[in-house]
Amino acid sequence: MTTQNLGNPPRSTSTFFATTAIACFAYFVLALLLLHVLRPDRALTTSFISGYALGPYGWVMTTAWLAMSGGCLMLLLGLTRSGPRSGAARFGTFLFGILTLSVLLTAIFPPSKNPSISGEFHTITFFVNVTCFLLASVLLSVGFGSDPRWRAFRRTAAALASLLVFALVLQFLMVYLDVLDGLANRFFATVLIVWLLAISIQLRAVARDSAREA
Repeated sequence: MTTQNLGNPPRSTSTFFATTAIACFAYFVLALLLLHVLRPDRALTTSFISGYALGPYGWVMTTAWLAMSGGCLMLLLGLTRSGPRSGAARFGTFLFGILTLSVLLTAIFPPSKNPSISGEFHTITFFVNVTCFLLASVLLSVGFGSDPRWRAFRRTAAALASLLVFALVLQFLMVYLDVLDGLANRFFATVLIVWLLAISIQLRAVARDSAREA
């Protein structure tokens, strides 16, 4: 019989996935904050965050997208192991697989000032990304209610999903009105990263509880 140190519950693979996802999304936040310091020439009110991929320090934005892609992959693997088993939750989890590839392509094909293949690909991946993020947020919010381990988190997830929908509608509205669209873009990115971090933190809590019970 093997023994374990008191106060040190066994680690699970899902805990590793969740912790890695948190690290990836935290890097995205830090990289984006750093770019706001490194590129004060970009107006907050009128420029999108994707524009940081152009010009000096563009590689920092590229690594931020790579980190987000990695975080989505970790959530895919973690939720597959420890997430709810309902149909809605499974489809929401599957969307993280699409996001892993789509955000990776976002990093590979940055925007461009002039018409180009890279710019076209970037625009396509943007729409794929936001669609998948919105669908995943709604589907997972519904699916969390089917699993006792996740049920208490359902209200938080639903609130963040609703805020994410509002933030996206606001962004498109500001773009249409051509006013404060840069701030709206940053607001959407902020809500999105908060949602991703919240899911990751809850996944780690669920994984740890399951490991203790094992």
